[in-house]
Amino acid sequence: MMAEKKEAKSAKKTKATAKKEEKLVSKEDFVAAIERMNILELSELTKTLEERFGVSASVPVAPVTQVTSGGEAPPKEEEKTSFDVILSEVGEKKIPVIKEIRAITNLGLKESKDFVESAPKPIKEKIEKKEAEEIKKRLEAVGAKVEIK
Repeated sequence: MMAEKKEAKSAKKTKATAKKEEKLVSKEDFVAAIERMNILELSELTKTLEERFGVSASVPVAPVTQVTSGGEAPPKEEEKTSFDVILSEVGEKKIPVIKEIRAITNLGLKESKDFVESAPKPIKEKIEKKEAEEIKKRLEAVGAKVEIK
């Protein structure tokens, strides 16, 4: 029995000394150790971490769309969020167009007249689609030709 007690005490001491030996590494020391590694060592470290924690360090890749036998799939275009309204032609009635330009842009009478005479010219740039369509409707109602780009 004495031997068992001695073994238990020595086992406790061994565990205590093992805990003391197991010191946590600070983040700075860990990063410094990684900086000193070469590419092969980094690759091995990555594989070890992936295996130990069941994770993957690879970058997710979007699935490839399959092309049907009819030809290539059309490229998807991102929907625009900002539009430019361009006065392309004034039309027959210049004065109503000048009035609308003046109301839309808050320019003075002379500036609005010069603006209309220098068409084609952008009226407003980088605006929402709803506002662009509203401006186009207002100007087309008085005879002007407008483009939204």
